[in-house]
Amino acid sequence: MFAGIGIVILLVMVFGVFMLSGGDLGVVVAALPVEMGIIGGSAVGALVIGNSGARLKSLMGGFGKVFKGPTYVKQDFMDCILLVSKLTKILKSEGPVALEPHIEDPKASPIFSEYPKLLKDESLIHLIADSLRLVVVSSGTLDPHAVEDVMDQAIKTHHHEAISPADDLQGLADALPALGIVAAVLGIIKVMGSIDQPPSVLGGMIGSALVGTFLGVLLAYGLVGPMANRVRAVIESDASIYHVAKQLIIASLHGHPQPLIIEAARTSLQHANQPSFADVFDAIRAR
Repeated sequence: MFAGIGIVILLVMVFGVFMLSGGDLGVVVAALPVEMGIIGGSAVGALVIGNSGARLKSLMGGFGKVFKGPTYVKQDFMDCILLVSKLTKILKSEGPVALEPHIEDPKASPIFSEYPKLLKDESLIHLIADSLRLVVVSSGTLDPHAVEDVMDQAIKTHHHEAISPADDLQGLADALPALGIVAAVLGIIKVMGSIDQPPSVLGGMIGSALVGTFLGVLLAYGLVGPMANRVRAVIESDASIYHVAKQLIIASLHGHPQPLIIEAARTSLQHANQPSFADVFDAIRAR
């Protein structure tokens, strides 16, 4: 919602103030289709040249994140804490054999099935299940620091892939001013080919050409750049849930008491997504 409001404010302030100052919006509107066609078309072409089909699809999903916001909210982080706490409790109290069916087929596990939204995130489920599987196959003899290294690498790999829409949008934002200049230069070439026209005609043609530079800068710093920042913030917010799962598993493997395990997970979250210690502890004891 805020992204839409921001776009409206941007357009109203730029074009509204331009009109209030006596500017002729008709010149901009008349040049808009051609200039936007050149800038937009070349931007799309550049994206196709520099990316695979899968990455382009991910980029389209990135635009959606601008308006939808983070996937995970406070309750989802609470659910992640409860899920991993249940699994580690089984590992401690009943042993690796009792835990194995849950991590070998999470979709059939009654514990994982309690959290359908988390179960849809295959990367998160693989991180939890694969990390605990290391403990199961090693019969609990693995060094917790070794498990932590493996989880850090898995999170790093996932984040590198997940953050690509933000990187691509930022790259596009960086290129747009130059593409605007391309459109403007083509307009100037057109002007030079009509140099025998009267000043009133040439003035309109030069104004149209300058719209290209204007659009490139406006799109770069007013729209696409802020969108890249928003996408990055959303992706990093959702990535916090992977760190929660990691903190719970590693703290449990170190043999820390449950209150300390919960606190290790909670404190890795932003305050907006951080459930209270009492709420988490009460939910765990209730189950």
